Amino acid sequence: QVQLVESGGGLVQAGGSLNLSCLASGRTFDNYNMGWFRQAPGKEREFVAAINNVGSMARYRDSVQGRFTISRDNAKNTVYLQMNSLQLEDAALYYCAATSRSPLSRTTVEAYDDWGQGTQVAVSS
Repeated sequence: QVQLVESGGGLVQAGGSLNLSCLASGRTFDNYNMGWFRQAPGKEREFVAAINNVGSMARYRDSVQGRFTISRDNAKNTVYLQMNSLQLEDAALYYCAATSRSPLSRTTVEAYDDWGQGTQVAVSS
């Protein structure tokens, strides 16, 4: 099991940027593919982005492609989500997640085993 703590959320105007961070502890970080998910009020948790264990491959949901960038620094046990050109519909609670058993192609909630508590992203018009 890996423990995950997200940070970096906040309130930003539409068109603005935020950089989320997720610090991992407890296991060897570079054994894990890492993902970001989000959940808006009244909606299901949805996949946002994921990166493989060595940081050489990433994938994104269509609506954030070209605006969000996921990256990781294995020396710091940290994964990042740089979010640019934020839109009202990006507002949600953002979760970091880890999996040591699922390939990057699996983007469901069930594919991930360990979750952080989330960091709130609010976008104003």
